[in-house]
Amino acid sequence: MAIAWVFPGQGSQKVGMADPVISLPGAEERFALASRLLGRDLLAICRGETSDADGPADLNDTRNTQPALFVVESLIVDELRRQGREPALVAGHSLGELVALYAAGVFDAATGLELMLKRSTLMANAGGGAMTAVIGFDRDQLDSLVAAHEGVVIANDNSAAQVVLSGTPEAVKAVSAELTCKRAIPLPVSGAFHSPFMADAADAFASHLDSVTFEDARVPVLSNTDPSPSCDAGVIKQRLRDQMTRGVRWRETMEAMTAAKVDTLVEIGPGNVLSGLAKRSMSGVVASQLASAGDLGL
Repeated sequence: MAIAWVFPGQGSQKVGMADPVISLPGAEERFALASRLLGRDLLAICRGETSDADGPADLNDTRNTQPALFVVESLIVDELRRQGREPALVAGHSLGELVALYAAGVFDAATGLELMLKRSTLMANAGGGAMTAVIGFDRDQLDSLVAAHEGVVIANDNSAAQVVLSGTPEAVKAVSAELTCKRAIPLPVSGAFHSPFMADAADAFASHLDSVTFEDARVPVLSNTDPSPSCDAGVIKQRLRDQMTRGVRWRETMEAMTAAKVDTLVEIGPGNVLSGLAKRSMSGVVASQLASAGDLGL
């Protein structure tokens, strides 16, 4: 039996998600550290208790979403470690990849938080784009339309039946309108994430990564930009450098987990998006979610 830990990204957050983990050891201290780095009360933001006078107060603001998810997910990782539990491999969707790297021992919590804050700020400042999720489509038609329209790419290849388009509002709207699909859902985001339009933000993040020390991973990591397993610190860092401008290859990540004989997938954090994708795409997999102290037997 092989167990994979997977970590969701932006979109899984919800007001109140911190309360089920606040009783875990070290939780108050980690939220306090994040709040000091942010300059605003992250725990209060997770509870919906702040005002704009304190700075960006909406949990759905990417500058809050990314560090909040990192804190919640990393606290659950810490408790799993205390219980002596380890996965065979790890993977994270978009910002979840940084939590996966923390879970694999590539860097400590303070470094992970600092990277998440840098990443979220750069992404928030790179506005002007659009993203739309499309569900139930013909892959050949989709690929042809994307190739025919300048300014749009597949940002998240989540499964055979679900992708996210990213690019200029005009190009994303045009492809969505011409594509024969079950649903096209515009996403409430401020930029064209995981596309070439993130190039300036990606360059700045890559320069910042040069000053950060990565350790070799304790367990193999499947990266968004290259879902082949690796423990090499240099390889992992280079893949992370490329992540902002390239698509999330989650469909191939699930194929890689199947090839590694993963039969148990544990989604760590709020929501069940990745579990749902796995149940529909990975034959025979058992998927579960850990989002609270209660889920951990506490």
